Amino acid sequence: MAAHRVLVISLAVLAGALFTVASGEIVEHTFHVQNLTVTRLCHTRVINAVNGTLPGPTLYVTEGDTLVVHVVNNSPYNLTIHWHGILQLLSGWSDGPSYITQCPIPPHGGRYTYRFTITKQEGTLWWHAHVSWLRATVHGGLIIRPKSGAYPFPKPYEEVPIILGEYWDADVVAVENQALATGFVPNNSDAFTINGRPGHLYPCSIEHMYKLRVIPGKTYLFRIINAALNNQLFFKIANHKFTVVAADASYVNPYVTDIVVLSPGQTVDALLVADQAPGAYYMAALPYFSAQNAGAFDNTTTTGLLLYKAAPKTVPKMPSLPAFNDTPTANKFYTSMTSLVGAPNWFPVAPKVDEQMFITIGLGFVPCSTCQIPIPTLKGLRFAASMNNHSFQSPTTALLQAHFFDIPGVYTTDFPNNPPLAFDYVNPNNSNSPLAITSKSTSIKRVKFNSTIEIVFQNTAFIGVENHPMHLHGYNFHVLAQGFGNYNAATDRRKFNYYNPQIRNTIGVPVGGWAAIRFTANNPGVWILHCHLDAHLPWGLATAFEVENGGTPDSTLPPPPYDLPKC
Repeated sequence: MAAHRVLVISLAVLAGALFTVASGEIVEHTFHVQNLTVTRLCHTRVINAVNGTLPGPTLYVTEGDTLVVHVVNNSPYNLTIHWHGILQLLSGWSDGPSYITQCPIPPHGGRYTYRFTITKQEGTLWWHAHVSWLRATVHGGLIIRPKSGAYPFPKPYEEVPIILGEYWDADVVAVENQALATGFVPNNSDAFTINGRPGHLYPCSIEHMYKLRVIPGKTYLFRIINAALNNQLFFKIANHKFTVVAADASYVNPYVTDIVVLSPGQTVDALLVADQAPGAYYMAALPYFSAQNAGAFDNTTTTGLLLYKAAPKTVPKMPSLPAFNDTPTANKFYTSMTSLVGAPNWFPVAPKVDEQMFITIGLGFVPCSTCQIPIPTLKGLRFAASMNNHSFQSPTTALLQAHFFDIPGVYTTDFPNNPPLAFDYVNPNNSNSPLAITSKSTSIKRVKFNSTIEIVFQNTAFIGVENHPMHLHGYNFHVLAQGFGNYNAATDRRKFNYYNPQIRNTIGVPVGGWAAIRFTANNPGVWILHCHLDAHLPWGLATAFEVENGGTPDSTLPPPPYDLPKC
């Protein structure tokens, strides 16, 4: 449904006079989520999609607008929509993660309206389903334009959403359910996509390739989103360079590179000048796969075409591509960006820390007598993921509802600030450690309003080290530093950047390494912190922050909307 915009008017009668206060615009959409028949990779499949498109619609708003999205769930599955990276200031009921801030919208006609105001944000974000693996096909862009109309860089000729995805030639819900039933890793995807299209390297896909026509000499703003479920991705365009100007909707000092790397959930805004000889150039995306001892993965490449207008017909040039395990290239990209001090919505690092947390993250096991894991030595176990040896168990009542209405027995607030013991976290010989066995619980962390939390994430090697993209709902955070090996406070704290660190909502914790972040809990509610690999979220790589009210109307979570779905 096309968006329509109407002025939001606040009316007040004072001393018999009528005053009108403009506070932004309403941008209104309706999402119809339902089955869609698509043909990819030589086969016809039924997927779930929004408004009959893959990806779903890209939404455009201006900072200060109120976005209203009516979701009609005509799919056969429970559904929620998460607005990835939106701060949701005092609107946590619209954040969207299932059983965290809301219960799912029921299938076959269930409805819910998301309503929230875009406050102090501009740039590229996105939206996606937050139930099961539905986000493989239920996702789209969310572009926030500046209220001033000006960017802190030269205005581009055109803005181009580039949504990188992952495609299964199968029912993704069945793929996930099979993995959960066996306790083993899920089947790999069959292709990667650029704006929903696999590209010519896949079977029957030469006609299913994204094409972008450019004018020589013009500058284009690529708004790149990694919507893949389980893979970080390299992205390149033959013979062209990017100037990265933002990441996760926060401006950075311009960074010139010929490659962009994104973890699932991350976004990058990059300028590209069409300054090459008129012709055809492939754009390509392929996985950065860092997991050790993880077996096979989807080692394929998706392609699109950058075509110069009025260029003679030529054989497209292919970019030189990195190896799938090129950690140095990935790490260089992730660590080279710094925030643009003084840019719109920039904010300094909080100088005082109230809560220091050291959180180990990684894969392990939980007992499972019914699982049929295809590894004899692991009989009676299943794969699990944990943080500080707590493996998150999704509740059956939404945490935010339990918090607001003081419903007992839904969760505990004993998530620890540290792991049970210190050890050589990245030593692969620890695979037989008792800490490789975890337990399931709905354990979260309670913090005071306006307190500052510093977290050091530490990768562990019980099964194998891996880069984990950690996403915090409701907040942006500063990435103070990151590195490889075991975090050493005595030496690594000296590397912290307090002046212009990146501002992110998703951080890829380096494979076999650590990352330090800091944020101030100034948004009351319950906010999930989780790995954005969908294979790991149901395994338990998550917790949540319960942020208390601040005691004033401007810092108190309002009651839920009347149409909030029931559990």
